[in-house]
Amino acid sequence: MLFPASVVGSLPRPQFVRDLLEQQDTLPPEEYRKRMDAAVMFAIAMQEAAGLDIVSDGEWRRRSYIGVIADLCDGFERGVRDGLSWHTVVRPITVKRPGVIAEEVKFLKAHTSRMVKVCLPSPYLLGQRMWEADKSRAAYPTREAFMRALVPVLRDALRAVHDAGADVAQFDDPHLCLFVDKRVQEQYDDWRREAHLCVDLLNEIVEGISGVKIAVHLCRRNKGRSGWVGEGGYEPILPFLCALKVQQYVMEFSIPVAGDFAALRGLPEDREIGLGCVDVRSEHIDTPDEIAARVENALKYIAPDRITLNPDCGFAPGSAAEIPLDEAYVKLKNEAEAAKRLREKFASQ
Repeated sequence: MLFPASVVGSLPRPQFVRDLLEQQDTLPPEEYRKRMDAAVMFAIAMQEAAGLDIVSDGEWRRRSYIGVIADLCDGFERGVRDGLSWHTVVRPITVKRPGVIAEEVKFLKAHTSRMVKVCLPSPYLLGQRMWEADKSRAAYPTREAFMRALVPVLRDALRAVHDAGADVAQFDDPHLCLFVDKRVQEQYDDWRREAHLCVDLLNEIVEGISGVKIAVHLCRRNKGRSGWVGEGGYEPILPFLCALKVQQYVMEFSIPVAGDFAALRGLPEDREIGLGCVDVRSEHIDTPDEIAARVENALKYIAPDRITLNPDCGFAPGSAAEIPLDEAYVKLKNEAEAAKRLREKFASQ
């Protein structure tokens, strides 16, 4: 299929889903599972109704897109920072629920005939967010030591996701993308070494695993209505992206600081692009024409059969879903309509 329409991962969490997540440790397990399953079935049905070809579970079972590592492993202390759920590694990690991410895939496969995507956090991202010197040093003397300890855990999780039948396994790593910004580069003694580390860790995880499309999501951090963190085109990190052993790059292009589509020429021709062509941050709802125009701009540099349509990012990467669910639905519906129009236009070319 040309121009399949997809999501990046998360959907806005209604208040009852956020309440459920907070009740996870107090509700009887069977009751919690029944309510959350019903919620996720709604998320699936909404994406199907919007017309998407590749769906997720909205990440509604997770407190955050990175917090899932604390569902997978022991060793974390949970707190609240800036109103959001936050985990810090305080003990050596041990796997407690090895199949927790694969269970998301199995549920999706049982409740949709569409292709399914599941997201995993990258070890570099987790190291940046979850290692704090004062609290974590007794468990892992350095941030990098913690990152390396995560590699076998995430590799096993990827194998389980593969075995559960996921069509797309996406690793989220906005920190790699932040190196497009000179201000971020200057925060490190050697930012290129950091980028190499991020790539090497991911490549260790995915080495030799086939039968599932492996993607990496790159964004300048999603602050919802407040915008973004990093600014700049992809050119500074293109050598590192080319070194990643993935099949698809999921990239944002709807925001004004994302640079020019011409950067796509610098990526290997055998890789696909999950093209961020729908804005997830602002109240503006991109029309099908606006979305299709962005895709056609990208087509000046890459072939149609390399493109999947995506929003720029997930709609609610944190547990506080500040974007209305109905807004996300209309944006995804317009994305699917744009994909349909593009297929009709380019099918005979």
